Amino acid sequence: MKNWFITGISSGLGKALAESVIESGDFVIGTFRHQSQVNEFNTKYTGKAHSILLDITNEQDIEKSVSKIISEFGKIDVLVNNAGIGFAGAVEETSMKEVKDVFEANFFGTLKITQTVLPFMRNTKSGNIVQISSHGGIKAFAGFGIYNASKFAVEGFSEALAQEVAPLGIMVSIVEPGPFRTKFAGNGFGLAKNEIEDYSETAGAFRTKLKSVDGKQEGDPIKASKAIIDLVNSENPTLRLPLGKVALMTIGMKLESVKSDLETNRKVAENAVYE
Repeated sequence: MKNWFITGISSGLGKALAESVIESGDFVIGTFRHQSQVNEFNTKYTGKAHSILLDITNEQDIEKSVSKIISEFGKIDVLVNNAGIGFAGAVEETSMKEVKDVFEANFFGTLKITQTVLPFMRNTKSGNIVQISSHGGIKAFAGFGIYNASKFAVEGFSEALAQEVAPLGIMVSIVEPGPFRTKFAGNGFGLAKNEIEDYSETAGAFRTKLKSVDGKQEGDPIKASKAIIDLVNSENPTLRLPLGKVALMTIGMKLESVKSDLETNRKVAENAVYE
């Protein structure tokens, strides 16, 4: 039986994944932001799972929580960094405080939890780290730039980390969902307080689109959860796991765009060297 440490299991993909892991027979240690949620979960899943209160933007909370998990449950076999926040707004519209809030949750929290769990995985020379990114961690969209940047950052350090820990028996995978039918685009979604009329047809249109698709997204969180469990249990998990038809399309578009620019500028690049 594996111990899964999953952050952010109150709703959406995190909740679906926690329930699917429990159903599979593995043990879940999950995190919530409210004590009432912790109490309800622990009553419901006594003996099958356990939850804790954790603020992923608080480094001391992270260190104490991971130490407590190891002390009480002995190990963390699978770490899933799922907790994070959504945010939309043009780059110019977004205040530095808003940027920092997004990065504290989406990047720094994920990085700190990963760093804190790694010593225990190194001791056992085993483990899986699953970073929940987004198709927006590969391709950027007007109006989504700050969120894109936070997920690009997660992808960057995770790709390097995968190379660093592979010889130690630790596997890293980056999950890149497209739009899924969760509460991601709902009331808890962050929006830049400042709006500039000149961006109404780009960033503004993106805000409108997000609201219109809430609850109608193509992705099934239960099917995504089972795909993640299969990934973890596979002998050779891939570095990246795109999920959904939209993710396949948008990531494919990004790859084609990069390839096109590469070929267009090949001679320029080749000539920019000492002869």
